[in-house]
Amino acid sequence: MRPQNEAILVIDVQNDFCPGGALAVAGGDDIVAPINAMTPEFAVRVFTQDWHPRDHSSFASQHDEAVPYSMIEMPYGPQVMWPDHCIIGSTGAEFHEGLDTRAADMILRKGFRREVDSYSAFFENDHATPTGLEGYLRTRGVEAVTLVGLATDYCVNYSAVDAAKLGFKVTVIESLCRAIDLEGSLDAGKDGMMSAGVRLA
Repeated sequence: MRPQNEAILVIDVQNDFCPGGALAVAGGDDIVAPINAMTPEFAVRVFTQDWHPRDHSSFASQHDEAVPYSMIEMPYGPQVMWPDHCIIGSTGAEFHEGLDTRAADMILRKGFRREVDSYSAFFENDHATPTGLEGYLRTRGVEAVTLVGLATDYCVNYSAVDAAKLGFKVTVIESLCRAIDLEGSLDAGKDGMMSAGVRLA
């Protein structure tokens, strides 16, 4: 067992981020079995889900002439235009069928507000609206978090950096993550995580 004050955050291991999904990450399903094997080592286990309304503002389909993976400026800053994905109630939004979610103490759904995206498990992309995860972890006595899941350069990265800024000791297990790597986003994400004090294991 890991120390009682350490939590695992399993980030967005959902069908749409796995091969065949709307926003597939190469090898996204390769990490499922090892995550299942590791999860019971932790006293606190949190799983996150991207959870978007059908007309979410981060979808390229909601903007005239926007194409997937282009960038636009939103009121809260730059935003990637994504393919429609992880729509509430859809098969794509479900956890990968091989992921053992029975171990979860908490399932956190994010990105459900139409007007703002939410990469981080701690804050929406305005960097101000909290998801409630910090408070939950504090009440459980958590001081350290280990992150695994999808995708390294987006939701894992943003979650890890926010956790570090909030004062948690943060580890990202790179072998149990996979990246989108959009125009150098993986290298940029890793640099940002290390600068924030995140340990890449």
